[in-house]
Amino acid sequence: MENESVTTSVDSKKIVIAGGSGFLGVSLAHYLAELGASVVILSRNSPRWKGKWRHRRWDSRSLGEWGQELEGADGLVNLAGRSVDCIKSPDHQDEILRSRIESTRVLGEALRCIESPPPVWVQMGTAHIYGDPPELVCTEDSPFGYGLAPTVGRAWEDAFASSVLSSQRGVVLRTSFVLGRDRGAGGGALATLAKLARLGLGGRVGSGTQGMSWIHEYDLNRVFERALLDGAMHGAYITSAPAPVPQSEFMRILRRAVRMPIGLPTPAWMVRIGAKMVLRTDPDLALYGRFVVPKRLQDEGFEFRYPELAGALSDLLKRNVQG
Repeated sequence: MENESVTTSVDSKKIVIAGGSGFLGVSLAHYLAELGASVVILSRNSPRWKGKWRHRRWDSRSLGEWGQELEGADGLVNLAGRSVDCIKSPDHQDEILRSRIESTRVLGEALRCIESPPPVWVQMGTAHIYGDPPELVCTEDSPFGYGLAPTVGRAWEDAFASSVLSSQRGVVLRTSFVLGRDRGAGGGALATLAKLARLGLGGRVGSGTQGMSWIHEYDLNRVFERALLDGAMHGAYITSAPAPVPQSEFMRILRRAVRMPIGLPTPAWMVRIGAKMVLRTDPDLALYGRFVVPKRLQDEGFEFRYPELAGALSDLLKRNVQG
């Protein structure tokens, strides 16, 4: 049973989602709106999907009239940040870092310009903050890793710590690979992986032993909802299903879900060439990974609707086929 301190609902509450025009933001906005929340999305461009929310233009770097949306709001969620699904050129690395730090800082500045700021700020973080240990299973107590992603993750959380108001309850969700529904214009990386699997290309990548920590988008949205409502939640939480798997196991279960009996392996050298030349992305995203488990969420009684990968994939891929 979940924590009994969760006694309220988002019904009729105003929730502002910064950086909410992408896959995760639209999924969360739709989820909260269906529960009766009044949702405002702050982003450069309007979401490509229609829904029961309002949009306010926000460049994520400078103060403006958008800040008034925070006045009297019941909660703030910040998802802003450039996608890491790209070739890590120096310019892209700089933008990945700056987009997270600057958006967080300007939200903090906006909060200091209003009289009635939201009482809770839920901040997106990354499970990649723990790096890519080959076998270690990480919890919130594990040391951070080394490299670009852990450095960005630490700087992101530091910016949040210095931006959140002393009067606010701050929650950081160190999120893993999100499995989401394909909405045509984007459903996260699952749509691409499922397509490869259906073509018989969903086999082992590199060694196949790299960890894949994942979470169903429905459970992620439920964690956001809980973080907005549960006064006992504060600090950093790993937001991932409790059953991470090696990459080879992930693809085996995915092949079963799409009913493809074979999956050709892809050696590391081929990934390094193909990722950059064909997919225009970072090969390390496929060749490395991590095993993380949500110790704090489990200790506090959160029950995952989709704790196992087979069930999560079955639900999402079935729903995709049915529309």
